[in-house]
Amino acid sequence: METLKIAIQKSGRLSEKSLELIEECGIKHIQGKRKLISVSPNFPIELLFLRDDDIPQYVADGVADIGIVGENEVLEKGKDVELTERLGFARCRLSLAIPQSIQYKDNSYFNGKRIATSYPRILQKFLDENKLNAEIHEISGSVEIAPSIGLADSIFDIVSSGSTLVSNRLKEVEVVIQSEAVIISTPGLKKAKKAILNDFIFRIHAVLQSKNNKYILLNAPNENLEKIINILPGIKSPTVMPLFEPGWSSLHSVVNEKKFWEIIGKLKEFGAQGILVIPIEKMIV
Repeated sequence: METLKIAIQKSGRLSEKSLELIEECGIKHIQGKRKLISVSPNFPIELLFLRDDDIPQYVADGVADIGIVGENEVLEKGKDVELTERLGFARCRLSLAIPQSIQYKDNSYFNGKRIATSYPRILQKFLDENKLNAEIHEISGSVEIAPSIGLADSIFDIVSSGSTLVSNRLKEVEVVIQSEAVIISTPGLKKAKKAILNDFIFRIHAVLQSKNNKYILLNAPNENLEKIINILPGIKSPTVMPLFEPGWSSLHSVVNEKKFWEIIGKLKEFGAQGILVIPIEKMIV
């Protein structure tokens, strides 16, 4: 039987989130200490635990069929892979940062400067596109200390919260790319493996949609039902059931979590009461 080989980061936050997603998809796996391969007993996949910067190469070579990796690594390596799915977690950005004491006007500042980075390919593309001439110092770690030890004038690195920059007396001045966790795949997957991948992505969609939506229940006066339904349309349409108390109905719907706080005031304005918001474990539309 065919199995789909999935490369994931062997340690770190992205690894934890990737394994959490796989488990939420109902896929079991067993990972012992220092074990680099795990075969699922209930789904035709095999997990390969690799360094994140090796994943694009393994997928391009067909050693792994797909990989879950940061988009920044995909762009930096430039390998022949297909971006199959965006996953919406492990979001970050790759930015240029300089010492806080320096006044910054525009990107012409970087002309003739030394920039330390672990992402020389992405940085060079940015410099070329902006017709800038800078000296790139490629280093593998602790990029943020480069200006303070005299190795470089500025850095180009991953930024999430920005706290690491602040602690090293740096400030972010140019965001070059946005990044998130993505699924990449080997071009031209065989039909059987493609079918497994499609099933896997179907499960992922159900999990991710459940995280972005909430089930909402509320009581509403009948004279305002139409107004409330207009702001809570649900997947197709909300469920409306009469209450024992005359003139009132119970309304059940699904709402995007990001929009909920925008509409809660309108719901109350239209007389909604007893509003309950419930997490959704899986959502298939």
